[in-house]
Amino acid sequence: MLLKRSSCTSILIGKKASADGTIMIGRNEDSQAAWPKHFVVHPHQDYAQPQKFIAKDTGLTLDLPQSWAKYTATPEWTNRYGLFEEDGINEYGVAMSATESAYSNARILGLDPLVPGGISEAAMITIVLPFVKTAKAGVLRLGSLISDYGTCESNGILFADHQEAWYLETAGGHQWVAQRIPDDSYAVVANQLAIQTIDFDAPDFLTAPTLQDFCLKNRLWQPHQPFNFREIFGTNDASDRVYNIPRVWDGQRYLSPSLAITPNSTLNFIETPDRPLFVEDAIAVLSRHFNETPFDPALRPQTADSQKFRPISLAKTQEAHVLQLRPEQPKGIGDLHWLAMGVAAESIFVPFYAGLTQTPASYQIGEMTFDPQSAYWQAKQLSVLVDSHYTAFMLKLQALQKQLFSQHLTLIDQTDTALKSAQTKTAQGAICTRAARIAAEQTKTGMQQLYSQLLIQATDASPLNFKTDKNL
Repeated sequence: MLLKRSSCTSILIGKKASADGTIMIGRNEDSQAAWPKHFVVHPHQDYAQPQKFIAKDTGLTLDLPQSWAKYTATPEWTNRYGLFEEDGINEYGVAMSATESAYSNARILGLDPLVPGGISEAAMITIVLPFVKTAKAGVLRLGSLISDYGTCESNGILFADHQEAWYLETAGGHQWVAQRIPDDSYAVVANQLAIQTIDFDAPDFLTAPTLQDFCLKNRLWQPHQPFNFREIFGTNDASDRVYNIPRVWDGQRYLSPSLAITPNSTLNFIETPDRPLFVEDAIAVLSRHFNETPFDPALRPQTADSQKFRPISLAKTQEAHVLQLRPEQPKGIGDLHWLAMGVAAESIFVPFYAGLTQTPASYQIGEMTFDPQSAYWQAKQLSVLVDSHYTAFMLKLQALQKQLFSQHLTLIDQTDTALKSAQTKTAQGAICTRAARIAAEQTKTGMQQLYSQLLIQATDASPLNFKTDKNL
């Protein structure tokens, strides 16, 4: 069995675009409707000698450093096809999310073909996040690896630390660019190469060392012209107009409603929000499905328009995350890994402190057989029941989402206060691990209670029903 490449939606928010000065990166990991994910924390490790990494999907072999930083991750339930650790925050306060699948055009693939034995999404977190101390260092490390070994996919990768956020895109087998997200701005990305005009002399851009020569040699660009990465390397076809661009529109219309845009406008990679943003805004974008428009696939009865465009949140989301870097909190300790198992719109985003030393047991289990003890399957169980009577049940799930979000914010405030008095990393780890346990338990209890209520309500919604005279 070969896993399909994930088809995700991403968001990056600069520190001056947020209301509280935090930097946020987030993504829906979309691949299969039923394919469990786990949430783990890898402890800091110092080995006696360099470590060997062998990619199960491509066979790529790499020598990795002896010292590995602690980091969180969301691997697959099985490593048979690769680790797919996907997202996490390391002990230095660096966050990474990999990857946003994209597509290079046919001309580029002919000139610089993808490398079957190169670096893939399955490996990127594992070979980068434990070894970098800043977001920019993460860009440079992954970019260097892509230049040296090539990649078998076109992808976008998100990086952030306490100072800045970066978005890196690969194209062809060896070309890549990265752009720093302006502090007052955000970006929403959906399965297409998104970075536009590049200034090779500006510090906010990093590129493969071969990029300009490659484009000049192959007559893809002339130096007196603007260098538009999306136009030179990307696609602009019917699938973009149905599958990709409308999702960016949905995110931008929510964050910047003043924009005069349509589902098939030519959209900017970088935009500024109409108001300061909170973490719930990032969550809202990842949960959107063309809400309050004719394009919402949840509309009943369905119409031609409700199946016209691919939404941001859909059934094939395995997990969704927002990685929140909080400059006023200690790096790699007070940063938050918000995680929702399953479908973003129908799940609960749970905050986990990066400083935790162990994830809750329910997040470490779950295979392809339903397991009521697994956090992944608990979320899927509730969402499937909601789907059975969506119009009636979704409002109650949304009420639970709001209730738990408020409880989680209270827990964060209490935990932040406790961390201020912690004298050692051991004490910090204990506080963060306790907070994770409480957040997970609050979420589990809330979902179980709602599931019980909805199940009872659903018993009378069978088509095998009849309005009986009360006197009979």
